[in-house]
Amino acid sequence: MKTGRTVLNTIAFLTFSTMLMAAQMQMPASTLGTSKPAEASATPKTLTGTVSDSMCGAHHMEKDKSAADCTRECVKKGTKYALVVGKKVYTLDGHETELEKLAGERATVKGSVMGEMVMVESVAAAKKMTK
Repeated sequence: MKTGRTVLNTIAFLTFSTMLMAAQMQMPASTLGTSKPAEASATPKTLTGTVSDSMCGAHHMEKDKSAADCTRECVKKGTKYALVVGKKVYTLDGHETELEKLAGERATVKGSVMGEMVMVESVAAAKKMTK
């Protein structure tokens, strides 16, 4: 009886290990701790876009709320602020107080860009476009 349980546990362990290894092989390199040389160092940039959250991006899930309210709710639930620039969504790290004030609005963010993450150095309301 004890031998049968040991064999069963060993098979379960090997199956689980194989599934984990297969899942890791399918992950992008950036999530495994390896990065491309071009992404190894942060690039200082100025980006202008709409302040959102990393879960919703450009398409807010709370249809009965404004973009600003949805963004603030998602951040309260644990997501990070994000900046939507065209079709690209950058996750923002830092200056949460200023980002909360600008939720749902256009903003200019200066910071170090590493892939799709921005270490925020400054945030300001974007200048209105004049016709």
